[in-house]
Amino acid sequence: MRNGLLKDLLISCSLLFFPLLATAQYQRRIFVVDGRPGQATVAEIEGRPYVEIAGLAEITHGSLTFKVDRIVLSLPTPSTNAPAVEPAAEPSDTPVHSSGLSREFMRAGIEEIATMREWASTLAYAMENGNHITDEWAANYREQSARDLRLASAAASTEADRSALQLLTHEFEAVRDWSNKLVQERKSMDTAKYALSESALRDDPMSRKIVTCGHFLATMFGSGTFEDNPSCH
Repeated sequence: MRNGLLKDLLISCSLLFFPLLATAQYQRRIFVVDGRPGQATVAEIEGRPYVEIAGLAEITHGSLTFKVDRIVLSLPTPSTNAPAVEPAAEPSDTPVHSSGLSREFMRAGIEEIATMREWASTLAYAMENGNHITDEWAANYREQSARDLRLASAAASTEADRSALQLLTHEFEAVRDWSNKLVQERKSMDTAKYALSESALRDDPMSRKIVTCGHFLATMFGSGTFEDNPSCH
């Protein structure tokens, strides 16, 4: 019964991705699910809170599976004879499957994805609404994202972690270059096209690449298994 209620909670309040151009407010919040605390990105849309499902999967030690017409969040089955406990930390010399991501790296990677998503979505909202942006404004997001990327780099301990870090780094570089491009366009007063057309920014090739790679990375970190994707190169 308890596990069923938990599943209902996850299904009713979760989002897999936050669209790049959404006008939502994003925050990293402490989220407690069935007594398990962790950090997840929360978006407030029209007064209602939504939590990214990749973060919830990480908190609950669950896994995500993606089908053509559905997303499946699998939760670990609790023992009926003993209370759930945190698994013991593995020794540093314990062999790790070549495609598996370490837990610390997954946590750092999800944090970096959330930071980049906030950076990109806030910038897109500013451009579409004609808000003033400066180098200093963009630099604050860039420095925060660079810091989180360094933390992810420090947490990478397996071959799979290091391979995934390369994709995460490419996504950071793409968002950085896209941000620099938009700031320069704002300086040259060449941003009216974004305010006049709802699809102008969404259809921009750099924007589409960032969105596609971001979706893939969120899926990969949610599954805990390294995969490659050309959108992140």
